[in-house]
Amino acid sequence: MGRYSPHTDSTRQEMLAELGLENIEQLLRTIPKSLRNVEYKLDRGKTELEVRQRIQELADQNRHLDQASAFLGAGCYRHYVPAAVWAIAGRGEFTTSYTPYQPEVSQGTLQTVFEFQTGIARLTGMPVANASLYDGASAAAEAVLMALRLQKKRSQLLVAGTLHPEYKELLDTYLAGLDINLGTLNADLSGQIDQDSLQEQIGDDCAAVVIQSPNFWGNVEEVEAIAKTVHDAGALLIVVVTDPTTMTVLKTPGEQGADIVAGEAQCLGTPPAFGGPHLGILAARQEHVRQIPGRLVSLTTDNRGQTVYTLTLQTREQHIRRAKATSNICTNQSLMATAAAIYMGLVGPHGMRQMANTSLNHAHQLASRLSQLPGYKLPYTGPFFHEFVLRCPVPAQEMVQRATQMGIYPGVALSNWYDGMDNDLLICTTELNTPAQMDRLVEFCAGIS
Repeated sequence: MGRYSPHTDSTRQEMLAELGLENIEQLLRTIPKSLRNVEYKLDRGKTELEVRQRIQELADQNRHLDQASAFLGAGCYRHYVPAAVWAIAGRGEFTTSYTPYQPEVSQGTLQTVFEFQTGIARLTGMPVANASLYDGASAAAEAVLMALRLQKKRSQLLVAGTLHPEYKELLDTYLAGLDINLGTLNADLSGQIDQDSLQEQIGDDCAAVVIQSPNFWGNVEEVEAIAKTVHDAGALLIVVVTDPTTMTVLKTPGEQGADIVAGEAQCLGTPPAFGGPHLGILAARQEHVRQIPGRLVSLTTDNRGQTVYTLTLQTREQHIRRAKATSNICTNQSLMATAAAIYMGLVGPHGMRQMANTSLNHAHQLASRLSQLPGYKLPYTGPFFHEFVLRCPVPAQEMVQRATQMGIYPGVALSNWYDGMDNDLLICTTELNTPAQMDRLVEFCAGIS
């Protein structure tokens, strides 16, 4: 059975012909050859005891962020998570929940989703939020597809060059089969979108403009000014947010004119956890509600006047005719969304604002000290929140390697994504970074020349 395949040579040829392809290699060409036909070098079989010992040896090599001075960000953030969050989210009725196929019977699940939607709507300043998506990248891509559906007669899309590079990669994948005129909005010396470039590029055919604020380099964009330019051209503005706590201090995207808000909510109750899982969010204006992907839960009353929750909108292809589906999103990060709802309820607006202000103050204190060291500078003049770029006297990747050996994770080297930014280090602070940790980073940087 391990070798069983339902496809014969003839059915494969039929499928290739339907796609207009000659061979399977044309389908697989985007996958690097190094990831295909890998030769696995497996050791001989081991006993259960030997396996446990080896796994423990490997696990002992891991270092979690509480064991180091960590200044990592770049879309995955470490905020304090009260112990009660996962004590509640870890209960059986939450960890085993799935998309309800008889939704109104699952009142507990629907209430949890409704509470999550409410929290995200309030954070973003938007009237409607959906029941979450997989992660920030897929949420941003779904937001773009949503905008293109709303602007059917337009085919230009402008994307900020300061959008998270991995979000941009996924967006390119989503748009690969569409006839879209894709343009890039470059940043100026402030580290923000060049407003003149936006004015020059945006045309009558522009469907939407995608920006991130704070952007991938940490700078806060002038969203209101951008929104005016975008709306004057008849386009929609999509604002991507990767740390929702920033919205408790800054004006919300909704207040600043965003039409759709997408992004990442991992930091609301979920630790970085070696890179996952994450939690995508998407919110929009009321008039765009019919094009929101995923699901919407609403509040109403039954014939006895009791409060009940109902699944109001289901847009996946299994629920409606495939040609009419707005998305093939078939589930969501339900457990992470539950944790986020619990987190927002426990920490509350005041607590989240306090955490965000502490993160902001730490970043500005640290940036000021580091930029005064010989050979270091802040390359961008624009305002930043709790993340900033530091230009170092040596390659940033070298800084990371040397600091890691000392138990310091100094940030992320931007050369991982950008050419010509070899010496640029992206540094993030949160309320969890202590003065002693910041002292250690400054001391380390002072010793590098």
